[in-house]
Amino acid sequence: MIPFFKRNNKKRNIDKNNKQTQVSAEAVPTHIAIIMDGNGRWAKQRNMPRIKGHYEGMQTVKAITRHASDIGVNYLTLYAFSTENWSRPKDEVNYLMKLPGDFLSTFLPELIEKNVKVETIGFIDQLPDHTRKAVLEAKEKTKNNSGLTLVFALNYGGRKEIVSAVQLIAERYKDNQIDLSEINEDTFADYLFTKDIPDPELLIRTSGEERLSNFLIWQSSYSEFVFEDTLWPDFDAEALDRCIEEYHSRHRRFGGL
Repeated sequence: MIPFFKRNNKKRNIDKNNKQTQVSAEAVPTHIAIIMDGNGRWAKQRNMPRIKGHYEGMQTVKAITRHASDIGVNYLTLYAFSTENWSRPKDEVNYLMKLPGDFLSTFLPELIEKNVKVETIGFIDQLPDHTRKAVLEAKEKTKNNSGLTLVFALNYGGRKEIVSAVQLIAERYKDNQIDLSEINEDTFADYLFTKDIPDPELLIRTSGEERLSNFLIWQSSYSEFVFEDTLWPDFDAEALDRCIEEYHSRHRRFGGL
């Protein structure tokens, strides 16, 4: 059974001038996935429009990306926009579709300097042209980088991803390109968006909600889940360190003893 954990957010005594030393190298997971939740509630608490929360959330993405890179995380996957988010108010969706371009126009030079590689998972071809163009440009300019891989889940849905994989396998079977005996968990994973990305060891959700919301539902089968009460715009390097420490304290048995 996958252990679930609810953070109480009690803070440790931390040297504010030396945050990067709070997590030992052996504690850091290879792949951390984050459901960035709470932007709207953050804004509502301050009597601000929801888009202000999304703007502040974008600043948090920058800060967490920097910290993840500095402490040696290899993959950081961020749930940026789901296949269900299209049902939100049109003005909010339009703003969210602007964010990748705004984010990358200001942050891409630093990503390149820090050797970060930008990748995406999701149905990118269904995004507006300006959003897709900004993302593809970032992927092209960072494709040879060998540091942290920053993965944006854009127009992503776990169920739709699995259905798409089944359809691709069915087409190959119909064309006699694959035999039923060849289909197993490993070959199935080759048809997912994450075929070149290891499964996340640690999955974090902010804002106090405790569900996956259709995020990496195949890939998170053996992930450790940490649920933070902190709203995403308030999530910081110290909070990420807390989550990593909680992950490192667990004994991962993968169904064994």
